[in-house]
Amino acid sequence: MTRINTNIPSIIAQGRMRNNLLDQNTRLERLSTGLRINRGADDPAGLIASETLRSEISGIAQAMANSERAINMLATAEGALNEISALLLHIKGLVVEMANEGGLGDEEVAADQLEIDSILSSIDRISNTSQFSGKKLLNGSLDYTLSNVDTNCLASVQVYGARIPESSTKSVVVQVTNSAETATLGFDNADKATSAVTIELAGQSGTEILSFVSGTTFAQIITAANDLTTATGVSASLSGTALRFDSTGYGSDAYVSVKSINGIFVQGAQQVDSGATSTDYGVDPSVLVNGQQASTNGLRIDSRTATLDGRLYLDSDFAQSATTTTFRITGGGSLFQLGPEVSPLGQVHVGLQSVSTANLGNAVVGFLNTIKTGGTCAVDQGNYIVAEDIVNQAINQIAVFRGRLGNLEKNQIRTNINSQQIALENVTSAESVIRDADVAVEVSAMTRAQILVQATQLTLSVANQQPQLALQLLG
Repeated sequence: MTRINTNIPSIIAQGRMRNNLLDQNTRLERLSTGLRINRGADDPAGLIASETLRSEISGIAQAMANSERAINMLATAEGALNEISALLLHIKGLVVEMANEGGLGDEEVAADQLEIDSILSSIDRISNTSQFSGKKLLNGSLDYTLSNVDTNCLASVQVYGARIPESSTKSVVVQVTNSAETATLGFDNADKATSAVTIELAGQSGTEILSFVSGTTFAQIITAANDLTTATGVSASLSGTALRFDSTGYGSDAYVSVKSINGIFVQGAQQVDSGATSTDYGVDPSVLVNGQQASTNGLRIDSRTATLDGRLYLDSDFAQSATTTTFRITGGGSLFQLGPEVSPLGQVHVGLQSVSTANLGNAVVGFLNTIKTGGTCAVDQGNYIVAEDIVNQAINQIAVFRGRLGNLEKNQIRTNINSQQIALENVTSAESVIRDADVAVEVSAMTRAQILVQATQLTLSVANQQPQLALQLLG
């Protein structure tokens, strides 16, 4: 049917032309941007999924950057601790050298003490000046703050890591369920004397040989044994009518051994025959920290849980009583955000304690600053054994500190980077499938659209010529 006013074929061709041009422009846009989704209308559901994945990608990328930053900070602290460790080892050598007082002159002793004083000053300087991004690392400003610590129960408290609720504090309940015990050997007889005997008395610190003549009283044995307590780690006392040997330390590492080399030691209810040995071991306490079983070694308690990592030293009286004490962690520490989302599961809490000479050592053996000139344990005053114990404790503290930082870097931060890298690759791949344009597909579609546009142009031209047929009928 022929019409002049309304050209239906032309209208149809124009619609097809519009759709083909829109398709062609869409393909050109995708090829120019490289994205399949440039606006919500391109794929509403795909846009939502893509934005969610992009959010995850942003978090993962920042988590990796945070981890690298944390490694840099820990490496700075570890480098300073390495230097302090070297200085402490040098002090150890000086203490051992000064103990050889028979071979040293007064000037040499004074020179060694002066060098120890100088090294202690260097340790304090390193402690106070080590910093990262303007933040002091080893002066105690990043250590945890504690309150309500009962020193009659806890001789020393060190918190390495704690998960503290936001805007709150954390209570730590320490409960002794089974008491710590020293190693104990008891001997008794009526006349409180011994026959001629030679014994080997041994403890955690060492072994000594003692010889007693017939008729030696318990009081004389006690005096002889206690003169050697420092060398053996065994003390002697009279308990009622019994002669008693006790280890100076507590726990399973402590022991007392009496071996009769010849003769019978203390004839009575309990005796050691010639050639025989009587031995007893101490008992570690059983301790709960916040309801969880802690690792114990003598008076040392280690708690390693998801919410608390710390080391405590119990007072000896508290360790022998089945009772409870509580203290609070009120703040402090250093928080590292290693996960892609801000939550406790993606965070690591670390306390960086002060390594100044006033903090190295502990209340049990003493502190490092006491071995300097004028200190209560000054080496040049003959305090060789005590000074060595303090230095050994400080060396152990720095070694443990470095080991914990190394463990944090190797087993938590670096593994976190590795796992986040894998997550980044896979999440990015998933987001790319949704949002990125497939060039091969888009080129093929654009070629099709171009052909259709050309075809509709020709079709529209033919449709526009159809009304001219009416002129032929008027003819």
